[in-house]
Amino acid sequence: MANKLKNLQRTLTIFAGLTSVALTGCTPHAKPAPPMQAMPVQTAFISLTEVPISDEYVATIKSRRSATLNPQVDGNLTQILVHSGQAVKAGQLLMVIDPARQEATVASQRATEVQKRSVYEYNQTEIERQRKLFEAGVTSHDAYDQAQQAFKNSKADYESAVAVRVSAEKQLGYYRITAPFAGIVGDIPVHLGDYVSGPTLLTTVDEPKDLEAYIYLPTERASQVKPGIDVELTDTNGNVIERTKISFISPQVDSSLQGILVKAPVHATADVLRNAQLVKAHVIWGQQQAAVIPVLATTRLSGQAFVYVVKPQGNGFVAHLEAVKLGDTLGNTYAVLDGLKPGDELITSGLQFLADGAPVLPLRLMQRPAGK
Repeated sequence: MANKLKNLQRTLTIFAGLTSVALTGCTPHAKPAPPMQAMPVQTAFISLTEVPISDEYVATIKSRRSATLNPQVDGNLTQILVHSGQAVKAGQLLMVIDPARQEATVASQRATEVQKRSVYEYNQTEIERQRKLFEAGVTSHDAYDQAQQAFKNSKADYESAVAVRVSAEKQLGYYRITAPFAGIVGDIPVHLGDYVSGPTLLTTVDEPKDLEAYIYLPTERASQVKPGIDVELTDTNGNVIERTKISFISPQVDSSLQGILVKAPVHATADVLRNAQLVKAHVIWGQQQAAVIPVLATTRLSGQAFVYVVKPQGNGFVAHLEAVKLGDTLGNTYAVLDGLKPGDELITSGLQFLADGAPVLPLRLMQRPAGK
């Protein structure tokens, strides 16, 4: 062990001597490195402007008129007269369930009604005849009373037959599935010949207008939300689809989501927004003063956002890396909540070639007229 330490010390001593000789020999002939050339950069001075204070949520677009069609009778589908995505008018026939059995029931009830009407009309004539005979003293009061009773019974039977026939005809109408209003037919999961009953989903019809955005806000926002608050609906790329306002606030909290449902009217056409579509909703709570900078003027290191600002140094300028706290995206810009102040000169170009402390030359200085 002692020998190893002695060898290590001897080696270090020799290395230090050689280094000293090398440095001594090179120093008289070494030339100082030339100063780094300043890089021209585009800059912009920071000023404060009004920016919205907002939160982003997911909104579901729903039609105010959207119907799910289920059969009210049982049977096999014999006709499907529309296809998914087809525009239909109110009352247009969509599907037909085999009505043969119900048609037979209707025919039977009509025949029964005719029979009851014949008896009723006969008794109506008979009671008039019995009245005249009774008044003439030909028949007894008992015979007249029996004629009256027969008339009342036949009248009740006839009216009952009419009601049963009307009910059967109305039931027959349920075998024809029609559009409740003008709209667009949704998916049709059934096929010709399928046996359908009450729980079977036949299709949907959605009216492609009078849409609403359904937004669930956290309960901690309950004291701030009110009708008239601005809402911006955006697509996945951040492009604004529509600007609207909250028109409805639920008086109760949704127990499953623990959120407060608010609605905002949507006037976009069907080619822009569709029923059940999910979009981003920015609920704007107010305004605040903040700096706004281009998205391309920021850089990220280990998840932290930074910008380069111009700082004077000696007779020139250098790029200084400054940490910032970013707010919402406003088109192609960021709102800066902290890290910049009015008057700071932000570097907006050539960020990929910069480093903290690198010399820079703002292009505004190169564009000055001669003699200035």
